[in-house]
Amino acid sequence: MSGFVSFVSAGAGDPELLTLKAVARLRAADVVLYDDLASGAILDHVRKEARLVSVGKRAGRPSAKQEHVSRLLVEYAATGATVVRLKSGDAGVFGRLEEEIEALRRAGVAYEIIPGITAACAAAAAAGIPLTRRHTARRLQLITGADVRGELPEDLNWAALTDPHSTTAVYMGKRTFPALAAKLIAHGLAPETPALLAESVGHADQRFVRTTVAKLAEQLAHEAVTATAVILFGALAGED
Repeated sequence: MSGFVSFVSAGAGDPELLTLKAVARLRAADVVLYDDLASGAILDHVRKEARLVSVGKRAGRPSAKQEHVSRLLVEYAATGATVVRLKSGDAGVFGRLEEEIEALRRAGVAYEIIPGITAACAAAAAAGIPLTRRHTARRLQLITGADVRGELPEDLNWAALTDPHSTTAVYMGKRTFPALAAKLIAHGLAPETPALLAESVGHADQRFVRTTVAKLAEQLAHEAVTATAVILFGALAGED
């Protein structure tokens, strides 16, 4: 096929944090398939003549099916178009990138992946804290709080997650965090372990809640899930 697909990572939402390569691909695109969380001012870099196609997937809302998104990528590439698949955060972190890549490989479509700033890095930077520190936070781990059913995954590594010398970032975990916290504490994590809830990072309404694992679990058990968020917990999460 003569078309080409660029998987462009939009980052957490701040258009000033786009890479130069990401901006160049957006400006050159004939078609842009974009996520809900990768829109707004970021799409200002797209030519007026380009076609914009919303394919966002949001929990609890009507969303494009993954098979439909993959099929659109192939179909637009088949016309010879320069296609951008604009994905929120970093395309390779909990973004179902592998399914879209596989569809392109089967169809013989060439592609590239342009990395971006993932939510954990953006949240820590916006909150003014590091993710790692020699001696006290030697390891960073990224996990998803939701499996394919939207429930807490059953095969998490509890020994790793309760390691006091690590920083853990939980993606898509607001709804399941009370259950996650209960299991963490049952496996030995101190309830007073610092936790940071970072909502809508990179947007004007971003919000940070510094608390503990136990208190955050109690808060989220009674709070409606609206804004997107990443949750950090570990020693560094409590720093101002």
